[in-house]
Amino acid sequence: MSLRTSWKAISLVLAAATLTFAVGCSNQGSGEKVYQVGISQIVEHPSLDATREGFIAGLKDAGLVEGENLKIAYSNAQGDNSTNATIAQNFKADKKDLVLGIATPSAVALADAIKDAPVLFTAVTDPIGAGLLENPEKPGGNVTGVSDTHPDEIAKLMDFIAANFPDVKTVGTVINQGEQNAVVSIERAQAAMDAHGVKIETAAVTNSSEVKQAAESLVGRVDAIYIPKDNTVVSAFEAVVGVANEKKLPLFVGDIDSVKRGAFATFGYEYYDIGYTTGKMAADILLNGKNPGDVPVGFPEQLDLYYSEPAAAAQGVEVTQAIRDLISDEAVQVIKEVAQP
Repeated sequence: MSLRTSWKAISLVLAAATLTFAVGCSNQGSGEKVYQVGISQIVEHPSLDATREGFIAGLKDAGLVEGENLKIAYSNAQGDNSTNATIAQNFKADKKDLVLGIATPSAVALADAIKDAPVLFTAVTDPIGAGLLENPEKPGGNVTGVSDTHPDEIAKLMDFIAANFPDVKTVGTVINQGEQNAVVSIERAQAAMDAHGVKIETAAVTNSSEVKQAAESLVGRVDAIYIPKDNTVVSAFEAVVGVANEKKLPLFVGDIDSVKRGAFATFGYEYYDIGYTTGKMAADILLNGKNPGDVPVGFPEQLDLYYSEPAAAAQGVEVTQAIRDLISDEAVQVIKEVAQP
């Protein structure tokens, strides 16, 4: 074989190899992209679980279906902040296309760790106070999402208590001071109650195992109990219900799932719905290339009174005509049965 023939043969082999590689890459890229989404949730309880279910449903209805063009990695921190940070670092290392933080601690951990992919939050009470963004209308950066606090809900509930429970002069609460979402809720509640001359007493916890003892410490000092959106406390909510029922203390809360679990009343909305809204937002970012920084923060639009007849009976609450009259003014959801834990 001549040198010319040898180089010709080598060139043909290289060309064939190049073509094979090109065809392989083309085939590899011809299939539909599978989006990698990470979900971090601080703890399991009905409201947050419903939020996650709504998020996945929102993705599906927008065309992102798990097992087809979507792969979801779900991690639960079980209330532990170090685990929360580890989850965020793992999602960063995995280079997820988008991550979701359910509740304030999870959202903050993700936002702190991930700067080069969209970070969405949902079920976050105060995204500005949590340091997730500065302007909810135009967040900037890579973080946006849906808050779980209607601007009027806490003040409306406090006004409801003051108007319909005139004997309540002190409201007790159990709170994890490490949860910024819970702290801001109590600050707003006290600001609303100041106008009615009602004081709020707090009992602090650091984990869910302390909730029962903290609730019991309020007995004799308060006339009613209010539990805000505090994930540590809500994850052990039946302990608070037990104290309220035994001591005949009206129990008010910051979410409707807790009314279904034994509280008397709240003004709220379905957490599934805010999760669903967040899912549609995520799909718009992934499928349409929307910049998270240009997506305004969402807030609940519907705000209804929910109250529980079984809880009223257990806590010695009279559902007065004044409360029933609210039915003519706004939507009222009456809970007929207490959900079993």
